[in-house]
Amino acid sequence: MAKARPTSTGKATAGLHPEIVASLQRLYASELSGVVRYLHYAHMIMGPHRIPIVSWLKSQATEAQDHAWQVGEKLTAFHHHPEMKVSPVLESGEHSVLDVLREALDHEREALAEYIRLLDLVRTHRPTDAALEDWVRGFVAIESQHLEDAEKMLRTM
Repeated sequence: MAKARPTSTGKATAGLHPEIVASLQRLYASELSGVVRYLHYAHMIMGPHRIPIVSWLKSQATEAQDHAWQVGEKLTAFHHHPEMKVSPVLESGEHSVLDVLREALDHEREALAEYIRLLDLVRTHRPTDAALEDWVRGFVAIESQHLEDAEKMLRTM
């Protein structure tokens, strides 16, 4: 007797709660806007500390792109369509290193808060989906580290 083939409705891809989908869509848009934000900041930095700051900003842009890719892949794994939206990229118009870092810190705080919201949603609506919970926890850890790094860059001892 032939074994039944797994279907797309198996546990791994069972339907996501609409709040989880909405959170993933917000994260996708936020990460895409992070690419725009960090590249813009990298172009605007001038002065004697330009090279290391620009390097850090470009790496943040690359990581935001990678995160957007991963979130989009998760959405499509669950049969959803990543929306072609970018969160509004608000900026003060000030481009000193400290101003840029403060804006970056605000962006990182918002991203971390949304990943934590997503983690809570996964725990509530998919309590037995350890893989999804671990996936989100990974982002919480990464975004927490970014927040710590940005805060240290703003400290003058």
